[in-house]
Amino acid sequence: MWSLETLGRERLSRHFWMREFLYSEIGNIHEIANIPDDPDRALERGRAFATQLLDPLEETFGRVFVRSGYRSTRLNAFGNDNRLNCARNDYPLECHIWDLPERPVAGASIVLPWFADRYARGRDWRDLAWWLHDHLDYSEIWFFPKLCAFNLAWRPDPLRRIDSYIAPRGALLRAGAEPSEERAARQARYADFPPFRGIAHP
Repeated sequence: MWSLETLGRERLSRHFWMREFLYSEIGNIHEIANIPDDPDRALERGRAFATQLLDPLEETFGRVFVRSGYRSTRLNAFGNDNRLNCARNDYPLECHIWDLPERPVAGASIVLPWFADRYARGRDWRDLAWWLHDHLDYSEIWFFPKLCAFNLAWRPDPLRRIDSYIAPRGALLRAGAEPSEERAARQARYADFPPFRGIAHP
């Protein structure tokens, strides 16, 4: 039987623990516990997400700020019902509920402070989007105007799609499509980014 304290101390990857993903302002304000229905399933998917997508970001750009991580089905439904920026539980691209048996996914809304500082000075969000596309085996990415936060999702069979609420709004890359920019043009956008450091640790 899991206790919340024990669950929070479970390590997902080299840099991340489950506790970072359980915090929820919505849950705290409305007194809704953000606890997985199936902790083992949530941990399994969370480990894949953190290891494959978040660790390389932390090792390349420094601190990754988790703005919104795991959500229980009850918490997410409450957020959707009350227009608190939560998608429906049954929405196919909802990535915050990690333990639904029928939908293998794990994701979070994150901010990269390294890029957020540059975005605040006018840097194009698409520079980061194409870096992510060229370096990570992501499933979906959705960009948001504040701090250039983005939802980043892992799935065992990635969709490889990128969308944005930042101008130009809409789909930058549809699932299964080829990028609109040639690789050399994409690389030129992020030529000043730190060298990729997706380190394989023993």
